[in-house]
Amino acid sequence: MTQEYIIHLAREAMTVALMLAGPPLAFGLIVGLAVSILQATTQIQEQTLTFIPKIVAVFLAILIFGSWMLGSIVHFTENLFSSLPTIIR
Repeated sequence: MTQEYIIHLAREAMTVALMLAGPPLAFGLIVGLAVSILQATTQIQEQTLTFIPKIVAVFLAILIFGSWMLGSIVHFTENLFSSLPTIIR
């Protein structure tokens, strides 16, 4: 196991983590921005108003992208387990 392989594995793990976190975070960001614009135009300054729409948006993003997210993490895990014999040497 070389230093380059460990760096490659860490880079791949971070890439997969960012790809998995992207859709829910993007949905939450878009809904949060829309609610903030709505609050600014109506001058409603209720802090708790933003939480429920964001939670629903993140939940919907997980429902929509869940199968792709699961496939990505399973593929990464399969690659990791298949490379175990080369890591141990």
